[in-house]
Amino acid sequence: MRHILLVATATAAILSPAMAPRAMAEELPTLRIGLADDADLLDPTVARTFVGRIVFAGLCDKLFDINEKLEIVPQLATGYEWADSKTLIINLRSGVTFHDGTPMDAAAVKYSLERHLTMQGSSRRGEIAGMERVEVVNPTTVRIVLKAPSAPFLSQLTDRAGMIVSPKAAEAAGKDFALHPVCAGPFKFTERVPQDRIVLDRFPGYWNAPAIQLGRIVYRPIPDSSVRLANLQAGALDMAERIAPNDVETVRKDPKLKITMYDGLGYQSINLNIAHGPRAQTPLGQDARVRKAFELSIDREALVQVVYNGMFTPVAQAVPPASPFYAPDVKPRPRDVAEAKRLLKEAGVKLPVTVTLTVANMPDTRQTGEVIQSMATEAGFDVKIQSVEFASGLDAADRGDFEAYLVGWSGRADADGNLWNFLHTGAPLNYPGYSNKDVDTWLEQARGVTDVAARRALYAKVAAQSAQDLSIMYLYIPKTIVGMSAKLAGFKPVPDGILRPQGMTLQK
Repeated sequence: MRHILLVATATAAILSPAMAPRAMAEELPTLRIGLADDADLLDPTVARTFVGRIVFAGLCDKLFDINEKLEIVPQLATGYEWADSKTLIINLRSGVTFHDGTPMDAAAVKYSLERHLTMQGSSRRGEIAGMERVEVVNPTTVRIVLKAPSAPFLSQLTDRAGMIVSPKAAEAAGKDFALHPVCAGPFKFTERVPQDRIVLDRFPGYWNAPAIQLGRIVYRPIPDSSVRLANLQAGALDMAERIAPNDVETVRKDPKLKITMYDGLGYQSINLNIAHGPRAQTPLGQDARVRKAFELSIDREALVQVVYNGMFTPVAQAVPPASPFYAPDVKPRPRDVAEAKRLLKEAGVKLPVTVTLTVANMPDTRQTGEVIQSMATEAGFDVKIQSVEFASGLDAADRGDFEAYLVGWSGRADADGNLWNFLHTGAPLNYPGYSNKDVDTWLEQARGVTDVAARRALYAKVAAQSAQDLSIMYLYIPKTIVGMSAKLAGFKPVPDGILRPQGMTLQK
């Protein structure tokens, strides 16, 4: 079986080579990007945050990327072929170097993939768990042998699992690699001041240097959306990766600004701790009837109208409606306070049922928590809101130190990327401690077949069962809303929401 689907030509936006000498002769501009929160560790093996993925887009190239049509395109790779259903051959670009000058070759790819798979604390392990081994064929060719056929495996290499790090730097730094990451992206790491800025400078040796017309990128975490907007309006930022829906018209009316909106791949949800440590020992964690009552107390449609100006799409599953793997029969349950009360009475719990809801310390998530708090009260719940810094919330979720956790996922083009790591037994991002043998089997089967209809049927079973068990209560699919200076050009919106610097230009 041989499927050769990529060509050696890069599909990134590449400026004319004739422009490169002029760009080199002049000082290139600095792009200042406002992030909705601070990134976590700048190590692609352990990183988890969406804003971290935005920083990685400047710092760490991947074997493959996706384009605006969600097609897989080459980046550090030039192409691939399936020698058989379990053997993937990847051809690499020659002459590519890491920021430390060492070669980005097949040995480095083997090192990075094995690091993703085996390193303690890896967040990538679940994504490439089907990998049996990596073999170096020659300096520009690697052979990946899988344990079993895997339909989503290649798509995993379009994100952090496909990011290649310098073996020399990783070995020298050990657990401190995130303090000074070394990759093969268009920009190299310069400095980081937590909660203030991450600074990357243009890497002159980048393999696709003509596509980079920026000299520096400064990422500034600004959790308050109104403050982020004010900085954009004042010219202190050139780009804001998230604009609140209620601020869209403000941006549109400002002649110095422009806005881009497009559908995303991810979701917002409430993770409910059912089997992850002592804090799972609550009525909510131990009784599905209580969880169903909690869900029935919440009106997703009204929540989206109040907090997000009606721009987001209410859902009850992890897969967006635009996906070929969406399950149309799994829909949000209408709010039913009477049925919620009946379920609580049937469960025999003492009222009110106390629920501590952890939310990120950002205006929209706090408001979402407050709307949920108000709605749930009517059904017999006492929701207490605990606001935390975003990365701290993830750390607490890792430890099982939560009862209910309002958290989103930026999404992946393949449905496996929205499901496996959260619902499969023992998966790295399965914060609730959920385990269902049927769900495990369906997820595993879906990885082993390539037929879209067959995979859709399996994911529909996963969606229906997870909607019954409710370890995760899905709320809505957000839109990506990016605000930017009118002087910025060349931004290409990709549904994953990542801000890719290739092709961007900024007038001085």
